[in-house]
This record gives sequence, structure tokens and C-alpha cells, in this order.
Amino acid sequence: MEIILIKDVPNLGLKNDVVTVKNGYGANYLIPQGFAIMATASAKKQHAETMKQRAHKEEKIKNEAMELAAKLEAVSSLTIATKASATGKIFGSVNAIQVSEALAKAGFEVDRHKIALKDSSIKELGSYSCKITLYKGVVVNVPFEVVAE
Repeated sequence: MEIILIKDVPNLGLKNDVVTVKNGYGANYLIPQGFAIMATASAKKQHAETMKQRAHKEEKIKNEAMELAAKLEAVSSLTIATKASATGKIFGSVNAIQVSEALAKAGFEVDRHKIALKDSSIKELGSYSCKITLYKGVVVNVPFEVVAE
């Protein structure tokens, strides 16, 4: 029996894969549980069109991410001002939220969930860098400096 997976199924395949399974497994488990649909001629045609449209959209999104990555690589003067003691210790910490806000002030809208710091939070003044994952395979390292207010 040939089916099209609607959801990821462990040890079988990922969403939108067309796979062949035994009749009982497909008819008694995968289809009733909502994991798959029958791969009829019309379903295959619709699946092919959906995959074509999705590929086009993903290509557009990836191109936009690559353009943003090129612009972010040119950024070299990103500074984050925070309250600090005379010894260089920060009151509190600097995390992805502050980095996202600093990027927004520089004109780049980046979701804070896409920003990864080497340490979960920064507690001293100095120069650091963060890794921003804009899309699958599009990763940029952005340097920034933490300075006292």
C-alpha cells in the first residue's frame, strides 16, 4: 500500500514523504490515526503541486535570509550599554533579548530565538560574538561589545 505521510512517523519517514507500507499497517493504524492518507492518483497530483509551491516559497525565504546574512556580516560596531560596577561586572546579565534589541536599533529585525550566545548570559564587559541562524544552513556570526553606561 502506498501512502503519503501527513506527520513525521518514527522509523518510517518524514512529513510529505510517499512511502510503501503493509496494507494492515496503513489501513488500520496510519490512516485512522491521521498520520497518512492514501496515495491515490489525485492525492499524488495534489502532493506534487504542494511540494512545488513549498519549494518556491522556501527558495524565496532562503534568498531573503542570505541577503540579510550578507548585511549582518558587514555590521562591526554593535554595542550594548548596560550598568556595570567599577571592576567590570554587569548588574544582571546580557542575553539574546538585549542583542536582538541592539540589532533592531541598527535596523535589523532578528527574532531573539534565532540568536545563540556561547554562554547563556554574559556577566562581564568586553567583546563577544553571537551566532544567528536565519534559515536552515544560513548562519552568521555577529560581533558585539558590552560597554558600561
